[in-house]
Amino acid sequence: MLQTGQPLRSRDPAVEARQRWPKAIVGYAVDYAPGHSTGRHSHGRAQLVHGEKGVMTVRTDDGAWVVPPGYAVWVPPRMVHEVRAAGAVAMRTLYLRPDSGVPVDPRCRVVRVPALVRELIARVVRLPEDYPEEGPEARLVAVLADELSELPPAPLDLPLPQDRRALAVAEALIADPADGRDLDDWARSAGASDRTLSRLFRRETGLTFGRWRQRRRLLAALERLGAGEPVTAVALDLGYDSPSAFIAMFRRTLGTSPTRYLRDGGD
Repeated sequence: MLQTGQPLRSRDPAVEARQRWPKAIVGYAVDYAPGHSTGRHSHGRAQLVHGEKGVMTVRTDDGAWVVPPGYAVWVPPRMVHEVRAAGAVAMRTLYLRPDSGVPVDPRCRVVRVPALVRELIARVVRLPEDYPEEGPEARLVAVLADELSELPPAPLDLPLPQDRRALAVAEALIADPADGRDLDDWARSAGASDRTLSRLFRRETGLTFGRWRQRRRLLAALERLGAGEPVTAVALDLGYDSPSAFIAMFRRTLGTSPTRYLRDGGD
């Protein structure tokens, strides 16, 4: 749910300090240990959650977004969220004021981060609070702002339905993405007809029930692969008949194999 009141303070004093820095775009570099959680918080600025290494998951009341290398999540200002590290993570994030010139959607979304933008972010997070208004530093930030406006979307979000029946099913599958019950079984457990449950998922998430469940399994796989688990174990634990079936799904969705995807950051 989008928050419109005062931001919920971060536990990290450096994050809070950057909200008050004078420039419209500021960066922050921090490393997280496996399993680290930022806790629920929000910022007065929009945020681009990006990592040089490792896999993160951003959660809000409205959904979940997985961030492997080569991707990032836009988080609107005052959106209460939590960032959790699946494995060791090197987070390189940006905070943007409205006058940055970069449009930010009112909802979270995952975007591809090409190699050029990754390099620009790596430079910007090293800039001091008082870098000059003119000169190479300012030109660097201006180029980054132009590139941020053109980042392509990626299918790594998991929107949550709001209807209590569909939400109960979604939360059960978030807890156990390998649960293989079909739509009829889930509808009975939720106290709805299969047609009603199907309509609710499509209307409230933009995905069919089957595609929502496949997306949930994909995101669970990325989290576990990012934590270093082998492809075979992840595939079988998530309910796929074989590793090859899982790899085929992964290729159809993301265009490459799981191993290469995590190694190359989606490039």
